[in-house]
Amino acid sequence: MIIDNVRRVQACVAAACGRVGRDPAGVTIVAVTKGRPVEDIRQILDAGIIDIGENKVQEAAGKYAAIASLGDLSRNIRWHMIGHLQTNKVKEAVRFIDLIHSVDSLRLAEEIDKQAAKIGKVQDILIEVKTSREATKFGIDVRELQGLTAAIARLANVRLKGVMTMAPVGETRESARPYFKVIRGLGQSVLSMGMSDDFEVAVEEGSTIVRVGRALFEG
Repeated sequence: MIIDNVRRVQACVAAACGRVGRDPAGVTIVAVTKGRPVEDIRQILDAGIIDIGENKVQEAAGKYAAIASLGDLSRNIRWHMIGHLQTNKVKEAVRFIDLIHSVDSLRLAEEIDKQAAKIGKVQDILIEVKTSREATKFGIDVRELQGLTAAIARLANVRLKGVMTMAPVGETRESARPYFKVIRGLGQSVLSMGMSDDFEVAVEEGSTIVRVGRALFEG
């Protein structure tokens, strides 16, 4: 079932790209594996998806260790931290995470810089931008982006790649579009936006990374 779901999601991404004249190769599908067993991740890898996203550092670290034991299959995996990251979890995260999507303060960016410097790493990050008024959503206000971007640029061991956002829960595909348009207008090269319910619209609006869980594992 998983491989069929992967092909379906890939086809949907390709179709969305076709509608707006984009190359599907410019869209990365991140498989969100929160709560999924290692065997499901293995099937995702077998189907050709090598970007794995997790919400919590502890769960991600356990899966990282388990997948590493698979040998060659694990070598090209890119690990993404897509959930809210607490400063006390940064040391563990920078050890193996390739891209942190959820930086929402200078304090967090500075801690990432500090811990990455200790291991000689330049950590790729995205700034999480809050485009809705949902109280449960993390992220900075759009108006704060320029200032935070400038402050992060001074950190030697952090590399800012772009921004991430989430549309409000319960929105239809079309009603999610305005939130993605806001992000598209920020002029960032990497745009992480779109999940199982709205990734096609996100792709139409310029998303370069979609974070898909249910559509891959449940259909």
